[in-house]
Amino acid sequence: MTIPSPSSLHFRYGRDAVPESIYPDMNDFYRDLGQTYRLAVRAFADSGCRYLQLDEVNFAYLCDPNLREQVANRGDDPERLPLIYAGMINAAISGIPPDMTIAMPLCRGNFQSTFVASGGYGPVADALFNTVNVNGYFMEYDNDRAGGFEPLRFVPKDKTVVLGLVTSKSGRLESKDDLKRRLDEAAKYVALEQVCLSPQCGFASTEEGNILAEEEQWAKLRMIVELAKEVWG
Repeated sequence: MTIPSPSSLHFRYGRDAVPESIYPDMNDFYRDLGQTYRLAVRAFADSGCRYLQLDEVNFAYLCDPNLREQVANRGDDPERLPLIYAGMINAAISGIPPDMTIAMPLCRGNFQSTFVASGGYGPVADALFNTVNVNGYFMEYDNDRAGGFEPLRFVPKDKTVVLGLVTSKSGRLESKDDLKRRLDEAAKYVALEQVCLSPQCGFASTEEGNILAEEEQWAKLRMIVELAKEVWG
Protein backbone atom coordinates (compact mmCIF):
# COMPACT_ATOMS: atom_id res chain seq x y z
CA MET A 1 0.00 0.00 0.00
CA THR A 2 0.98 3.63 -0.52
CA ILE A 3 -0.50 6.46 1.54
CA PRO A 4 0.35 10.17 1.88
CA SER A 5 2.93 10.98 4.53
CA PRO A 6 1.63 12.91 7.57
CA SER A 7 3.57 15.98 6.42
CA SER A 8 1.04 16.35 3.59
CA LEU A 9 -1.46 17.64 6.16
CA HIS A 10 0.82 20.51 7.06
CA PHE A 11 3.29 21.58 4.38
CA ARG A 12 1.05 23.20 1.79
CA TYR A 13 -0.89 25.52 4.08
CA GLY A 14 0.95 25.48 7.40
CA ARG A 15 -0.79 27.21 10.27
CA ASP A 16 -3.65 28.32 7.96
CA ALA A 17 -4.87 24.71 7.87
CA VAL A 18 -4.75 24.31 11.66
CA PRO A 19 -7.30 26.39 13.61
CA GLU A 20 -5.59 28.18 16.48
CA SER A 21 -8.75 27.79 18.56
CA ILE A 22 -8.19 24.00 18.51
CA TYR A 23 -4.39 23.93 18.50
CA PRO A 24 -2.88 27.07 20.02
CA ASP A 25 0.42 25.16 20.19
CA MET A 26 1.47 23.55 16.89
CA ASN A 27 3.53 20.96 18.76
CA ASP A 28 0.26 19.48 20.02
CA PHE A 29 -0.97 19.24 16.42
CA TYR A 30 2.19 17.47 15.30
CA ARG A 31 1.90 15.03 18.22
CA ASP A 32 -1.75 14.23 17.55
CA LEU A 33 -1.18 13.85 13.81
CA GLY A 34 1.62 11.35 14.39
CA GLN A 35 -0.49 9.35 16.84
CA THR A 36 -3.53 9.37 14.54
CA TYR A 37 -1.37 8.12 11.68
CA ARG A 38 -0.07 5.41 14.01
CA LEU A 39 -3.60 4.05 14.30
CA ALA A 40 -3.99 4.03 10.52
CA VAL A 41 -0.64 2.34 9.92
CA ARG A 42 -1.44 -0.26 12.56
CA ALA A 43 -4.79 -0.92 10.86
CA PHE A 44 -2.98 -1.68 7.61
CA ALA A 45 -0.64 -4.02 9.49
CA ASP A 46 -3.54 -5.78 11.21
CA SER A 47 -5.14 -6.31 7.79
CA GLY A 48 -2.02 -8.13 6.59
CA CYS A 49 -0.04 -5.33 4.96
CA ARG A 50 3.70 -5.95 5.25
CA TYR A 51 4.96 -3.34 2.79
CA LEU A 52 3.79 0.25 3.21
CA GLN A 53 5.02 3.37 1.42
CA LEU A 54 4.64 6.84 2.88
CA ASP A 55 4.54 9.17 -0.12
CA GLU A 56 6.78 11.98 1.11
CA VAL A 57 6.88 14.88 -1.33
CA ASN A 58 7.62 17.54 1.25
CA PHE A 59 11.14 16.48 2.18
CA ALA A 60 11.89 16.80 -1.54
CA TYR A 61 10.13 20.18 -1.71
CA LEU A 62 12.29 21.40 1.17
CA CYS A 63 15.31 20.93 -1.11
CA ASP A 64 14.08 23.76 -3.34
CA PRO A 65 15.37 27.26 -2.38
CA ASN A 66 12.20 28.94 -3.67
CA LEU A 67 9.88 26.67 -1.69
CA ARG A 68 12.05 27.06 1.40
CA GLU A 69 11.67 30.82 1.06
CA GLN A 70 7.88 30.49 0.74
CA VAL A 71 7.77 28.38 3.91
CA ALA A 72 9.91 30.91 5.78
CA ASN A 73 7.76 33.83 4.59
CA ARG A 74 4.64 32.28 6.12
CA GLY A 75 6.36 31.81 9.47
CA ASP A 76 7.64 28.22 9.37
CA ASP A 77 11.32 27.38 9.71
CA PRO A 78 12.56 25.26 6.77
CA GLU A 79 15.49 24.13 8.90
CA ARG A 80 13.19 22.70 11.60
CA LEU A 81 10.49 21.19 9.40
CA PRO A 82 12.48 18.08 8.38
CA LEU A 83 12.94 17.17 12.04
CA ILE A 84 9.28 17.93 12.82
CA TYR A 85 8.16 15.74 9.93
CA ALA A 86 10.61 13.02 10.96
CA GLY A 87 9.04 13.00 14.41
CA MET A 88 5.54 12.57 12.99
CA ILE A 89 6.65 9.80 10.64
CA ASN A 90 8.46 7.95 13.42
CA ALA A 91 5.38 8.19 15.62
CA ALA A 92 3.23 6.90 12.76
CA ILE A 93 5.33 3.77 12.26
CA SER A 94 6.24 3.14 15.87
CA GLY A 95 3.73 0.31 16.32
CA ILE A 96 4.48 -1.82 13.25
CA PRO A 97 5.18 -5.56 13.41
CA PRO A 98 8.87 -6.51 13.13
CA ASP A 99 8.34 -8.08 9.69
CA MET A 100 6.74 -4.97 8.16
CA THR A 101 8.77 -2.85 5.74
CA ILE A 102 8.27 0.91 5.43
CA ALA A 103 9.54 2.76 2.38
CA MET A 104 9.44 6.41 1.39
CA PRO A 105 9.14 7.73 -2.18
CA LEU A 106 10.45 11.29 -2.48
CA CYS A 107 8.54 12.91 -5.35
CA ARG A 108 9.28 16.35 -6.79
CA GLY A 109 6.01 16.60 -8.75
CA ASN A 110 4.92 14.39 -11.63
CA PHE A 111 1.71 15.83 -13.13
CA GLN A 112 1.62 15.24 -16.89
CA SER A 113 5.43 15.16 -17.10
CA THR A 114 5.88 18.41 -15.15
CA PHE A 115 7.62 19.01 -11.82
CA VAL A 116 7.37 21.31 -8.81
CA ALA A 117 10.68 21.25 -6.93
CA SER A 118 14.37 21.43 -7.79
CA GLY A 119 17.54 21.32 -5.71
CA GLY A 120 19.90 18.72 -4.30
CA TYR A 121 19.02 16.62 -1.25
CA GLY A 122 21.68 18.25 0.91
CA PRO A 123 19.39 20.45 3.06
CA VAL A 124 17.38 17.43 4.29
CA ALA A 125 19.82 14.52 3.92
CA ASP A 126 20.92 14.07 7.53
CA ALA A 127 17.40 14.18 8.97
CA LEU A 128 16.01 12.12 6.11
CA PHE A 129 18.47 9.25 6.40
CA ASN A 130 19.46 9.30 10.06
CA THR A 131 16.33 10.48 11.90
CA VAL A 132 13.47 9.01 9.87
CA ASN A 133 13.11 5.33 10.83
CA VAL A 134 12.04 3.89 7.48
CA ASN A 135 13.77 1.00 5.71
CA GLY A 136 14.23 2.47 2.26
CA TYR A 137 13.90 5.52 0.02
CA PHE A 138 12.88 6.03 -3.60
CA MET A 139 14.83 9.06 -4.81
CA GLU A 140 14.42 11.02 -8.04
CA TYR A 141 17.73 11.26 -9.87
CA ASP A 142 16.70 11.35 -13.54
CA ASN A 143 18.36 14.71 -14.28
CA ASP A 144 20.54 17.40 -12.75
CA ARG A 145 17.50 19.02 -11.11
CA ALA A 146 18.06 16.62 -8.17
CA GLY A 147 21.69 17.59 -7.67
CA GLY A 148 24.57 15.18 -7.12
CA PHE A 149 24.91 11.92 -5.22
CA GLU A 150 26.97 13.43 -2.39
CA PRO A 151 24.05 13.45 0.11
CA LEU A 152 23.95 9.64 -0.12
CA ARG A 153 27.00 9.59 2.15
CA PHE A 154 24.54 10.00 5.04
CA VAL A 155 22.71 6.72 4.26
CA PRO A 156 23.21 4.21 7.14
CA LYS A 157 24.46 0.71 6.35
CA ASP A 158 21.12 -0.91 7.17
CA LYS A 159 19.00 1.14 4.72
CA THR A 160 18.25 0.83 1.01
CA VAL A 161 18.15 3.59 -1.60
CA VAL A 162 16.27 3.07 -4.85
CA LEU A 163 17.76 5.44 -7.42
CA GLY A 164 15.23 6.80 -9.90
CA LEU A 165 17.71 7.24 -12.74
CA VAL A 166 15.20 6.39 -15.48
CA THR A 167 12.76 9.19 -16.20
CA SER A 168 9.02 8.55 -16.35
CA LYS A 169 8.42 11.98 -17.87
CA SER A 170 9.45 11.23 -21.47
CA GLY A 171 9.66 8.25 -23.80
CA ARG A 172 13.36 8.62 -24.52
CA LEU A 173 15.08 5.38 -23.57
CA GLU A 174 18.19 5.88 -21.49
CA SER A 175 21.53 4.32 -22.42
CA LYS A 176 22.56 1.38 -20.26
CA ASP A 177 26.15 2.57 -20.35
CA ASP A 178 25.13 6.00 -19.10
CA LEU A 179 23.10 4.46 -16.28
CA LYS A 180 26.01 2.19 -15.29
CA ARG A 181 28.27 5.23 -15.10
CA ARG A 182 25.76 6.97 -12.84
CA LEU A 183 25.50 3.90 -10.61
CA ASP A 184 29.29 3.86 -10.34
CA GLU A 185 29.19 7.52 -9.37
CA ALA A 186 26.55 6.88 -6.69
CA ALA A 187 28.63 3.97 -5.36
CA LYS A 188 31.30 6.48 -4.30
CA TYR A 189 28.92 7.58 -1.54
CA VAL A 190 26.78 4.52 -0.72
CA ALA A 191 27.58 0.82 -1.10
CA LEU A 192 26.25 -0.64 -4.35
CA GLU A 193 24.62 -3.53 -2.45
CA GLN A 194 22.40 -0.93 -0.73
CA VAL A 195 21.26 0.50 -4.07
CA CYS A 196 18.41 -0.45 -6.41
CA LEU A 197 17.27 0.98 -9.78
CA SER A 198 13.83 2.23 -10.80
CA PRO A 199 11.96 4.88 -12.78
CA GLN A 200 12.16 8.31 -11.15
CA CYS A 201 8.42 8.27 -10.36
CA GLY A 202 5.22 6.65 -11.59
CA PHE A 203 4.25 6.73 -15.24
CA ALA A 204 0.79 8.00 -14.30
CA SER A 205 0.68 9.85 -10.99
CA THR A 206 -2.74 11.16 -12.06
CA GLU A 207 -5.38 9.82 -14.44
CA GLU A 208 -4.02 11.94 -17.30
CA GLY A 209 -0.72 10.07 -17.28
CA ASN A 210 2.65 11.37 -18.40
CA ILE A 211 3.66 12.33 -21.93
CA LEU A 212 4.86 8.99 -23.27
CA ALA A 213 3.35 5.93 -24.93
CA GLU A 214 2.53 2.66 -23.20
CA GLU A 215 5.17 0.73 -25.17
CA GLU A 216 7.76 3.33 -24.20
CA GLN A 217 6.90 2.64 -20.56
CA TRP A 218 7.32 -1.13 -21.05
CA ALA A 219 10.62 -0.59 -22.86
CA LYS A 220 11.96 1.35 -19.88
CA LEU A 221 10.84 -1.32 -17.42
CA ARG A 222 12.39 -4.11 -19.51
CA MET A 223 15.64 -2.18 -19.69
CA ILE A 224 15.66 -1.63 -15.91
CA VAL A 225 15.23 -5.37 -15.28
CA GLU A 226 17.97 -6.23 -17.78
CA LEU A 227 20.37 -3.68 -16.31
CA ALA A 228 19.66 -4.76 -12.74
CA LYS A 229 20.56 -8.35 -13.66
CA GLU A 230 23.78 -7.15 -15.30
CA VAL A 231 24.81 -5.04 -12.30
CA TRP A 232 23.60 -7.12 -9.35
CA GLY A 233 23.24 -10.57 -10.89
